[in-house]
Amino acid sequence: MGVTLDGQILFEDHRLEIEIGSFRRDSVETAVPGLDGVLSIDLGQRSRQIKQTGVLRSKSQPQMDSKISAISAYMDGDTHKLVTCDGRQFDNLRMDVFKVSKERMGGSGVELDYEILYTQLNI
Repeated sequence: MGVTLDGQILFEDHRLEIEIGSFRRDSVETAVPGLDGVLSIDLGQRSRQIKQTGVLRSKSQPQMDSKISAISAYMDGDTHKLVTCDGRQFDNLRMDVFKVSKERMGGSGVELDYEILYTQLNI
């Protein structure tokens, strides 16, 4: 099974890396008359960052352009589900950044490195 985003196989698992950040907590601190110090109100767990890097491959430049357009379409503000080839599942992901770099011609066509930054919302 390959790597899927909302059930679509868009990424090869070759040199795919997923870097998972930590969830964070938010709080509000405010001064209260008559209280020595501050009042801290815990707002609970918030989002975390997930970084995906890897290599995209295609047989031709037009196919690569099509693949880049298909991935870019997920930068729509909606939440998505990423499932890796080893079965890890990440729900409620918003794609914030999709960067491509180092395009090169490989033995089987076009290759380029990519990086995607997601925010995993704690819903």
